[in-house]
Amino acid sequence: VTANCALPYQGLKKEKSIGIPWPDTEFRIVDVDDPDKELGIDQEGELLVRTPAMMMGYWENPEATAQTIRNGWLHTGDICSMDADGYFYIVDRKKDLIISGGFNVYPTEIEEVLYMHKHVREACVIGVPDDYKGEVPKAYIVSEPEHNVSESDLQKFLEERLIRYKVPKYFEFREVLPKSPIGKILRKELRKEHEKNK
Repeated sequence: VTANCALPYQGLKKEKSIGIPWPDTEFRIVDVDDPDKELGIDQEGELLVRTPAMMMGYWENPEATAQTIRNGWLHTGDICSMDADGYFYIVDRKKDLIISGGFNVYPTEIEEVLYMHKHVREACVIGVPDDYKGEVPKAYIVSEPEHNVSESDLQKFLEERLIRYKVPKYFEFREVLPKSPIGKILRKELRKEHEKNK
């Protein structure tokens, strides 16, 4: 189990922010492809954490420990940004990042826009292989009861709100999406299904 605290014990509370680091806790944001390159304000990269309370490693798994803890920094796998006041914001998980035509595409950003559509009940976006772009977004949609939404409606809706390369190339409409016992949509199950059915 990995846990982290970054709530501000004083100062501003900012919407969607995970806060600022606790005393004796250091945060860094580094380039996803080059962890030696530290990023600046409002740039998105992987969050690294260093603190005296940090775990020493994974139980009987030195390979996973070596991947996660490097040079005293814990690589969280979270894609984050930091604002000018030092507040941090989680954008997505590194493992969910879609690289489409050389651009970073975050599924959560697309899903947030899909949830703005009044006829979308549930949405999940994954990256799927593409011969030209490497990967492209694919959206799985559950419509609100008695309100079937079409692919063209959603494409138009998204094109008005997102840069073109972030608009999913594929849409799949379902009655239900796979979920964990606590109700979290299981993106990895959708990836497995896509791999199996391609």
